[in-house]
Amino acid sequence: MTTDHLGNAENLDPYSSPKTFFGAELRRLREAAGLTQYQLGERVFCSRDYISRFESASRRPQPEVSRLLDEVLGSGEHLQRLCRLARLSKHPDYFADAADLEKHAATISEYAPMLVPGLLQTEAYARGLTRATLPYAAIEEVETHVAARMERGGRLDDPGAPELWAVLHEAALRVPVDGPEVMREQLDRLVTLGHDHSRVVVQVVPYSAGPHPLMYGTTLLMTFNDAPPVAYTEGAHTGQLIDDPALVAKFDRSYDHVRAAALPPRASLALIESVAKDYTSP
Repeated sequence: MTTDHLGNAENLDPYSSPKTFFGAELRRLREAAGLTQYQLGERVFCSRDYISRFESASRRPQPEVSRLLDEVLGSGEHLQRLCRLARLSKHPDYFADAADLEKHAATISEYAPMLVPGLLQTEAYARGLTRATLPYAAIEEVETHVAARMERGGRLDDPGAPELWAVLHEAALRVPVDGPEVMREQLDRLVTLGHDHSRVVVQVVPYSAGPHPLMYGTTLLMTFNDAPPVAYTEGAHTGQLIDDPALVAKFDRSYDHVRAAALPPRASLALIESVAKDYTSP
């Protein structure tokens, strides 16, 4: 007999957030229909684990899956409406799913070819970067993005924060964002985190390393204690969350090559310190 993996779904307060309410309603409708998570997953073309993560609110519901769930469970557009509420986020829609999973990650491994990763950004750097990438955005929108990024980075000091391995290309150190003072502060933060934070490792891929498998864009890999790993790739105004095991494994192997091409952590921090001096006014 197939059993369900409810995780902590039974202990969730359904009224604590739109996401937990979606999970509670999905579980209620599924049980009323006499279906296990496995059986429901088969009918909507996803895995039992996917259904379990929706019910336990460890993953945001997806619009297309919600439509199929409504069809199978005969719930009209109930879950689709709840899905729209549950998907409201401080982050851009293309990144919101990854940001949500980031909160539950045990490890995060990121490669950034041109920019300092969001988790490691200073407020001034994040603001300058946001202004550059959203040149027509209102001040309020810019500040919303900056606040969301600072909230993400602040979680690095929380108990149980993930282990973070950040690999940057040397170009990320040399693209000036909002002037030398901002860059010096940002690079100093990288050095401080790399030296002092017990759960953060920083490496730099030097120009001399040449091409490598992830040179085309930002790549984020996340592992979890109770769920399969995922990958996330991002370009301008777009991102893709990848959970296909074979494809995630390819990204993982590519990341190993990038780490091997990078300078060792101590040498990386020395390079960052050297570049930071270039931003010091004479």
